[in-house]
Order: sequence, then structure tokens, then C-alpha cells
Amino acid sequence: MKLVYVFDAYCGWSHGFSGTLSEVVSRHPDLPVEVVSGGLFTGPRRVPIREFGYVQGANAKIAELTGADFGEAYEQLIADGSFVMDSEAAARGVAALRQAAPVRAAELAVALQRVFYVDGLSLSDPATYRKVAQEAGLDAAAVVAAFEGAEVRVAAGADFHRAASLGVTGFPTLLAVDGDRVTALAHGHATADEVDRRLAAVRTH
Repeated sequence: MKLVYVFDAYCGWSHGFSGTLSEVVSRHPDLPVEVVSGGLFTGPRRVPIREFGYVQGANAKIAELTGADFGEAYEQLIADGSFVMDSEAAARGVAALRQAAPVRAAELAVALQRVFYVDGLSLSDPATYRKVAQEAGLDAAAVVAAFEGAEVRVAAGADFHRAASLGVTGFPTLLAVDGDRVTALAHGHATADEVDRRLAAVRTH
């Protein structure tokens, strides 16, 4: 069995789920974790952030429910309103980081969300991946080169396809996958204890 975490790096609810994800991963070191990018802001949804009028209200709710931090630099991006969230670029970044350290994919996904939601850094900027890679002790030059290469474009497209094939329509979604059996452990928001209870039920069946 493995865990499959389907998220979008530009999804506030995914950022809010970071604490739960980190806790679940630390409680279950025996379970491999596959991280899949979902593709929330692609195609015609790649528009300035001001066109999503609900962002600040949603973030307040996420912070209240999950305790997630939204930093001042990120709040300035929202206030300015011209920033464009591009999930394809973010998915390429996730793929580049995942390639550098596959077993640390969940930890790196959390770190990537943090640099956007706390530090206000663009996930379309190669310098952002240099920073995340350096802080994680990875080969930053290799991660940046991968981010800018053709291979991760294919990986990003494969992620979007994988998310759809798993039937995931909202982010974040945490699944337990055992052969052909796919069980949802969390959608949107859950505590680590809630995930554990569902996981225990899956393991006893």
C-alpha cells in the first residue's frame, strides 16, 4: 500500500493541509508517498489573482480551520492583484524537486507551498526552486536545470492525467492505494487523527 497525495501548489486548502500531511508521513514511515500535481490554474484559468474575488475570504477560513500561515509578502501579492498563478509551471517545479529526492516528495511539496504562501515567491520563477532546493540540501543547479527542461513538461502533463484517472476533482485529496483499490483518506481538510482512523479501517479490510 502507498499514500497518494493529489494537490496543487497554488491551492490554499492544500497549503492548509500541509501540517496534516507532514504529521501523517511522520507517523507512517513504512508507507511510500506519491505526490501528484492536480492542475488547478491551467488554460483559461491562468488569470490575474484579482479575478478570484474569494481568495482572501477563503484564506481566512483556511487559517482559522488549520492554523496555516499566510505571510505578509503573499498578502501583498493578493493586494496588488496582478500576479498570475500558473499551475503548469508549479507542476513542473514539483516534478523537478520530486526527481531530485523522490522519497522526500511530500516534504518538498510542503516547502514549495510555504515559499508561495508565506514568502510570496512565484512558482514560475527558477530562483524559487533554487531556494527550495538549497534549503533542502539538494543540488540546486540540477533542480533548476530540470525545471527549465523538457522532461518535466511531460511529467506535469502526466500528473494532471494521473489526478484525473484517480477520479480526483478537488484539492487536496489524500488517497490510500493498494493494488487496484483506491480509498479516500481526506478531501480538503482533515486532522492527522482522522486520516489515521480511515487508514486503520483500510488496513483491517
